[in-house]
Amino acid sequence: MLIAEVGRLSHDIGSYARALAMLDVTAALAALAVDMNYVRPTVDESMQIDIDGGRHPVVEQALQKSGVEFVPNNCCLGGAQKLWLLTGPNMAGKSTFLRQNALIVILAQMGSFVPAHVATVGIVDRLFSRVGASDDLARGRSTFMVEMVETAAILNQATGRSLVILDEIGRGTATFDGLSIAWACVEHLHEESRCRGLFATHYHELTSLQERLGNLSCHSMKVKEWKGDIIFLHQVQEGCADRSYGIHVAKLAGFPPGVIGRARDVLEMLQTGEKSKALSRLSQDLPLFSTARLSNGGVNKASVVEGRLKEIMPDELTPREALDALYELKSLLVKEEEA
Repeated sequence: MLIAEVGRLSHDIGSYARALAMLDVTAALAALAVDMNYVRPTVDESMQIDIDGGRHPVVEQALQKSGVEFVPNNCCLGGAQKLWLLTGPNMAGKSTFLRQNALIVILAQMGSFVPAHVATVGIVDRLFSRVGASDDLARGRSTFMVEMVETAAILNQATGRSLVILDEIGRGTATFDGLSIAWACVEHLHEESRCRGLFATHYHELTSLQERLGNLSCHSMKVKEWKGDIIFLHQVQEGCADRSYGIHVAKLAGFPPGVIGRARDVLEMLQTGEKSKALSRLSQDLPLFSTARLSNGGVNKASVVEGRLKEIMPDELTPREALDALYELKSLLVKEEEA
């Protein structure tokens, strides 16, 4: 009897359920907008996406729990800067910046208020995203293959009204291959797709495209160097990053000092000479055993000399004894370098 009655009223019950669901969603979005200081966006038919003081809705809430304020950033896509090329080190906030603008566009077009000071969103027909790394073991696809398949779909389907966010395309293969692929992707998005987009990359060579691609604009994540370390300011600024700060990030991650020092030596050699010759010299001078001893807490080459230095009391030495000590230290250093 009950089943029959429910069946007879199924249409009305479904209508009530949909109305309650809509009320639930809109009430939740309204509460979120009040609690997190969201604003009402302007959604129009223009080709402009202009976001002032945009924030990532998820990251912002996570930071608030730790008592940290999210750093807002502006994003203006359209006209002479329809496509942004974003450079900067890892951990500086490139991926977060890409995602937050995509999420703001989605929220605006679904009728929600958005996490920003002011936002104007020209309607987007489709939003394409290639961010992060993953593989597909079940289908025998490597991380790089998955990246290429997804990027191909974007390049083939994006239109002038689409929004595209791409993060470090080409990183999964050899340097020159990856650079070539990223270079061609930027040109295609600019010349063929003509879409609005954010393209994050570590290939600083791509910034030279700004000279001949009229709607390409270069931006970077702001960092500050302080006493050999770097501080991530999480601010987007106009211009190009001068380097990637990869070794600094490795140091922050806890790499052994010996590895960090060797990486700096290799980087300096690669940057100051022809790469092929530099690599040849490096392969003939690999300090494998000294690095291993250092990483295992063993004796470094200079440790004996350092120990002897600690034993010397300069104020207690006569000029002759000081000269003898200097010769002794030099002799110890030469012996250890020959060992």
